Amino acid sequence: MGAAGAGTEETAGERGRLINVAYRLLGSLAEAEDAVQEAFARWYALPRSRRDEIVSPGAWLTTVTGRICLDVLGSARVRRERYVGAWLPDPLPDPVERGGARESDLADRMVLDESVTMAFLVVLETMTPAERVSFVLHDVFRYPFAEIAAVLGRTPAACKQLAASARRRVPDAGAPVAVDARADVVRRVKEAWENKDIAALVDLLDPSAVMTADGGGLAGAALRPVEGDARIASYMVAIADRAPGLELLERSVNGAPGLVALRGGVVLTVASFDVTEGRVARIWVVRNPEKLRPWVTCGRDGRP
Repeated sequence: MGAAGAGTEETAGERGRLINVAYRLLGSLAEAEDAVQEAFARWYALPRSRRDEIVSPGAWLTTVTGRICLDVLGSARVRRERYVGAWLPDPLPDPVERGGARESDLADRMVLDESVTMAFLVVLETMTPAERVSFVLHDVFRYPFAEIAAVLGRTPAACKQLAASARRRVPDAGAPVAVDARADVVRRVKEAWENKDIAALVDLLDPSAVMTADGGGLAGAALRPVEGDARIASYMVAIADRAPGLELLERSVNGAPGLVALRGGVVLTVASFDVTEGRVARIWVVRNPEKLRPWVTCGRDGRP
């Protein structure tokens, strides 16, 4: 568990891990940073004698961060009811594609794996706050239920039940699609979109595909999901007609192949794709500029 009396350097080293936990719990980089900042504020507000008594500062900070996130999730449901259009998690760029990690950028501290794909984060949004905390801490970060119980204020057995309930909300992923295969489908979507080829887009989309857009009332976006291959294809081509000079780039989004649309070096849209059996089943489009800050200024190659 570690020695008592941890110094500033040891607790500061926890920040990256806590940001990863909080982002998966909240789906928002800004809210994740606020939660972690608040946890550290509470840590440093403790008398020095009390901090010296804590055997594992990392465990203490995780517990406090989890409790803060639980409160945020409870209030977020009310706020998202007032949100203009659909709410989607913040899209994350790949630090390598951005020219390497920079300590000042929250997105560069993220570990990109299957637990941050847009498809997974959207499923997390369907869980109750307690289910989400229990599931993420146990199934993603492998915390024991005894520690999760301290976060939720419930028994370990109750936390185990919450995680099991949350797990039932996660659909069977089926056979995994190789990254190269997903990238090939996304590349062909890009080419068809650029060529305004509705027939080609329809061929690349699952007949029951769904496109969900998040503009947050700050950027133009469909307020309701667009459903069906033909409707989505027509919608994409209509956007191309209304946005001359828009440039599409293939980029990693939340660790999976995606597309970034920019004009004049400024990123306006980030799109994520769920590919199943060689076709696109879901598209998530983020246009809210407040969620695109890690992407906002790019050169011609799409990198800052």
